[in-house]
Amino acid sequence: MKEYDLITLGEVMLRLSPLGYERISGGETFEKRAGGSELNVAAGAALLGLRTGMISRLPANDIGKFIKNRIRFEGVSDDYLLYDEAESARLGIYYYEMGAAPRKPSIIYDRQNSSFSGISLADLPEDIYEKTACFHTSGITLALSEKVRETAVEMIRRFQAAGTKISFDVNYRANLWSEEKARETIERILPFIDILFISEETCRRMMGMSGTLKEMMKKLSDDYSIERVCSTMRTVKSPKKHDFTSLIYDAATDGCCEENPYTDIDVIDRIGSGDAYVAGVLYGLLHFDDPMRALQYGNAASSVKNTIPGDLPSSDLAEIEGIIRNHNATGYVSELNR
Repeated sequence: MKEYDLITLGEVMLRLSPLGYERISGGETFEKRAGGSELNVAAGAALLGLRTGMISRLPANDIGKFIKNRIRFEGVSDDYLLYDEAESARLGIYYYEMGAAPRKPSIIYDRQNSSFSGISLADLPEDIYEKTACFHTSGITLALSEKVRETAVEMIRRFQAAGTKISFDVNYRANLWSEEKARETIERILPFIDILFISEETCRRMMGMSGTLKEMMKKLSDDYSIERVCSTMRTVKSPKKHDFTSLIYDAATDGCCEENPYTDIDVIDRIGSGDAYVAGVLYGLLHFDDPMRALQYGNAASSVKNTIPGDLPSSDLAEIEGIIRNHNATGYVSELNR
C-alpha cells in the first residue's frame, strides 16, 4: 500500500476579496483566504477520506505560515512543502470580486516571481515518486513559467515511470498563456495521462477539435491511451443560479457515464467548484475504480462547493453521499438535516 492516495503539485495563493458584493476599486477591507487549484483538489479528496499531500513552495514568513497552517487544517500533509528563505520571497495573490447579474465576477492576479516559481526537483526527496497511488496537477501550474513548466513535466514523467496514476486538469486560463503554447505543452504530456479533465470549450478552441463532446472525449482517449476523460457541463443562468452535470468517458467500456444535472444551484462562491469536481471524481476512481460512482461524487462535490464561501471545500463524505441520495430520490426529501 502506498503512503498516499493522492499527491498534488501547484501554487497556493492568498485570496483577497472585498466584503460581500463590494467592488475591488471601492472596498477598503479585504477578506483573507488560502486558495489554489491543486490545494483545493487535495483538500476535497482528504475530506472524502483519501490520504493526500501537496508539493508546493511557500515564503518562509508569517504569510507562508498562514498557508501552511491552513493546509494542515484541511487534512493535507505538509511533508513536501518547500520554503523560500530569500528576502524577496512572496506568496502569489489574487483579488476576487463577487458578481451579481448583470455584473460578472472578476479576478485580478498578482503572482509574478512568487516563491513557487523557484520550485526545483532537486529540493524533493528521490523516493517521493514511489509514495503515492496518484499524482495530480493542472494547466495553471504549467502556465506559470518555463522553469515551473519543465519541472512539472519532468515530475509527471518520473511519477508515471514509478507506476503512479497521473491525473491532469487542463484548466486553461487565457490570461496565463496563449492557446498555441498551451496546446504544444499539453500535447507533450497527454501520453503520460491516465485521468484527464477538460472542458468542451477547451477541446474546441485550445485543442482545435470538432464533433460532439462525446466524440472529442473518445478521440482524446483513443489518440493518447487515456483511461478516463472527464468534462463538466455548467449552465450559468445568472451569477447566482447555475445548473451542473458532467460526462466521463471510460476507455475500458468505450462508453460515457452521465446523470441528470443538479438544477438551480444557489451560487454563493463558484471559485473552486471545478476543483471540487476533480476531487470527487478522483475519490470515486481511486477508492472504487468505478467511473459512474466517480461521476456522482464529482457532480455532488462540485454542486455543493458553489454554496460555500472561499476556494476550499468543506463537505465530508457523509454530506456528499447524502446529497447524492437526495439527487437520486424519487419521493419526498426533507428540507432539513435533523
